[in-house]
Amino acid sequence: RPQHLSGLEVIRDLCDGKLNGGEIGSTEITFTPGKIKGGTHIADTKTAGSVCLLMQVAMPCVLFAASPSELHLKGGTNAEMAPQIDYTVMVLKPIVEKFNFTFNCDIKKRGYYPQGGGEVVVQMSPVKELSPINLTERGTVTKIYGRAFVAGALPIKLAKDMSSAAVRCIRKEIRDLYINIQPVREPDDQAVGTGSGIIIVAETSTGCLLAGSALGKRGKNSDKVGIEAAEMLLKNLKHGGTVDDSLQDQLIIFMALAKGVSRVKSGPITLHTQTAIHFAELLTKAKFTVTKSEEEDPSNDTYIIECQGMGMINPNL
Repeated sequence: RPQHLSGLEVIRDLCDGKLNGGEIGSTEITFTPGKIKGGTHIADTKTAGSVCLLMQVAMPCVLFAASPSELHLKGGTNAEMAPQIDYTVMVLKPIVEKFNFTFNCDIKKRGYYPQGGGEVVVQMSPVKELSPINLTERGTVTKIYGRAFVAGALPIKLAKDMSSAAVRCIRKEIRDLYINIQPVREPDDQAVGTGSGIIIVAETSTGCLLAGSALGKRGKNSDKVGIEAAEMLLKNLKHGGTVDDSLQDQLIIFMALAKGVSRVKSGPITLHTQTAIHFAELLTKAKFTVTKSEEEDPSNDTYIIECQGMGMINPNL
């Protein structure tokens, strides 16, 4: 699909590589990488294909480039079947930076299904190596916050409805915590097309971040969107892990590249995570083990994902 192709093309450009079979609908590609050099690159799906997925493809590469990179990623910022850009900034960024690197993500324009048109600029400097992470202590939930947004032709009232429905839903389970879900109308000059959605993040005493999110679409009641995100958050909090379903698989590549042993406590292992582990092991010398966590509470369905990382060293630094 367009986002997969754009992802391959940006990697090709980053490293002066060769890509054969790079067209929409192709069932086989041959990719020959060169040296990862960094610099400024544009990846444009020309659809509502997810900029967050483009970012997932590029990040591990630019970390081991010869010089800093600036990526202009164009497409959908809040799209189905992919993390929303708000999730990437609010949850993925602070957690993934525990591997000992930082990046800057500037949302220039938001773009929604079907036309896309969003743009995000990611700036990132290379590192010598990645440190392992240990995310095994969940702690207690200390705050819950988020944003409910509308853009284009939609009234702010929808954002307020999503927000209050989500708060009501969370209140049934968590009574004594202040919940702050901000209703926002995206400025017209910073959004292309019409869209709506919500993201809710729970922060814990040990610095874990778990989230629930949902997107509005035509004919879908806005209360329902808010409740969907709230239920997703509550489900992620219930299993007792330190990461939610969406973060689980996104950490695998970094655990594989890091030097040393990383450990992450999670809820049930998703198919995405199983796939990521399978390919990380095929492509690197990293070794993963997944074990059922011995919990005080046997009803908790938690697992420890442990990885002996390959200790990738950046040859350019």
